[in-house]
Amino acid sequence: MINRKITGTIKEYLDIFPVVGLVGPRQVGKTTLSKVISEFRDTVYLDLEQSEDLIKLSTPKLFFSTFKNKLIILDEIQRKPELFTVLRGYVDANPGSGQFLILGSASPDLLRQSSESLAGRIGYIEIAPFTLNEVGMPEKHWLRGGFPLSFLAKSDKAAFIWLKSFIRTFLQRDIPGLGINIPALQLEQFWEMIAHSHGQCWNANKIAANFGFSASTVKRYLSLFESCYMIRQLYPYTANIKKRLVKTPKVYIRDSGLHHSLLRISTIERLMGNPIIGASYEGWVIEQICNSLLNSEIKPYFYRTHAGAEIDLLLDSPDGLIAIEIKRSLTPKPTKGFYSAAEELNCKQAYIVYPGSETYPVTESMQAVSIEAILEIVNKIKNAE
Repeated sequence: MINRKITGTIKEYLDIFPVVGLVGPRQVGKTTLSKVISEFRDTVYLDLEQSEDLIKLSTPKLFFSTFKNKLIILDEIQRKPELFTVLRGYVDANPGSGQFLILGSASPDLLRQSSESLAGRIGYIEIAPFTLNEVGMPEKHWLRGGFPLSFLAKSDKAAFIWLKSFIRTFLQRDIPGLGINIPALQLEQFWEMIAHSHGQCWNANKIAANFGFSASTVKRYLSLFESCYMIRQLYPYTANIKKRLVKTPKVYIRDSGLHHSLLRISTIERLMGNPIIGASYEGWVIEQICNSLLNSEIKPYFYRTHAGAEIDLLLDSPDGLIAIEIKRSLTPKPTKGFYSAAEELNCKQAYIVYPGSETYPVTESMQAVSIEAILEIVNKIKNAE
């Protein structure tokens, strides 16, 4: 059993909110986490994809009242969205924290229903795949990604096969299960296009022209993948209004294993020889840092001016801006654009993340650090909030 760092946050939320929602993609470990919670809470578990459990909720208020003194876990709740209204009435009539733990594969429907019906009554926690902080082994994690059944597979080949199966199931079963009727082949081609555009500023008009779609259709597809936690849009930091800034987001495949699978990269040797290696490493580092910031007030951005000043990842913390450059080199050197951008924004700290293990000064105001070191730095800043 991998010790998930989010477990403590779930316990805290259960002491505050009547309903706690765990959201994230399928196969990320939400159900396993709920079983961990069952070790210290008296619980009753229902999987709403199982007909026998759905029958138990034919009269939900009666079921809830019967198990009033237990934590009721409802898995895949987006399969029965009408429950949100019932939950609202029940928790209003029976105030108290820690009554329900709802689990859902991320979907627009899930978020919309809960925000309409449970506002002020629910605390949401996003569950990401395994992070490097939780499992270590950076090269393996970078290649396979963090989905438990991929990372823990017996071999890289087995991990690759699982990831291809996950992609197929997600497109052919999960998306239609959310009531979204888009041909699976069309979505797969679009997803592969994102994989090839990984780490680049998003150009909806160019993508639309390549597919023969409208820009609005491309925007809808991108929003779908984002709402299902498959991709991340990293938005530009635009507070410096004196500069001409790039204002379109960068797009990344969130899980590095899925990214490599979409590009048919199944081994570390193939990854090392692929032109995508730099963008892949950058996206992996950014995702690990962003996952460390989940449920935090620290916001991630990138920064780029038309004059060439650029920061790969800019963290907006309560104590000031933190600039991070990412280099897939054992002798990393910051670009002139990174120097000027960090100076323009008066960044409090500046780091270059590289594949080595040592921490050393690059300049008086900048350090070269490993990914493990930057995650430790970010966690300290987060915990100081």
